[in-house]
Amino acid sequence: MTKISNTSIAILATDGFEKSELFEPKKQLEQAGATITIVSLEAGSIKSWDQSDWGESISVDKLIGEVAPAQFDALVLPGGQINPDLLRVNADAVRFVREFHETGKPLAAICHAPWLLIEAGISSGRKLASYPSIATDVKNSGAEWKDQAVVIDDNLITSRNPDDLNEFCAAIIDAVAQSAAQSGAREKDAA
Repeated sequence: MTKISNTSIAILATDGFEKSELFEPKKQLEQAGATITIVSLEAGSIKSWDQSDWGESISVDKLIGEVAPAQFDALVLPGGQINPDLLRVNADAVRFVREFHETGKPLAAICHAPWLLIEAGISSGRKLASYPSIATDVKNSGAEWKDQAVVIDDNLITSRNPDDLNEFCAAIIDAVAQSAAQSGAREKDAA
């Protein structure tokens, strides 16, 4: 497995995130060596949605107003229906996603989370996977919708649903490792 020690990854979420789409990437990315920061809209904890009811909660590490894209090596956006719908109407969350995208570092979205990519104005001309129910939204944003486990288009990594989590996490780990290696090479050249 590719190791990504000494990297910092933000997971942006709020109440109603799909439980497995936050907890599984968090686990796999931490096992690969990354430090994970849960970023949200309010302090305290956020509740997951687990199939048909509220599920496990997780503590928020930082508020959206307390972080900047430069602090992180990657950004992960879990899905669920409720979570990305709440985030896409929050100007700070949308701005953070847009500004993170502008860094060129890995930006990963699964399930309904591509709604945030659309709202941030970064989906047009891109190839994206998403939960099938928002395929029309993806297409209407000017993106090409793909029914694949993982779609990688430059720095964007997208997947359809919890069944794709292992491939999604592996793609994030590979992208973070490549990005960190490129960043290290640029720093070495500049020295």
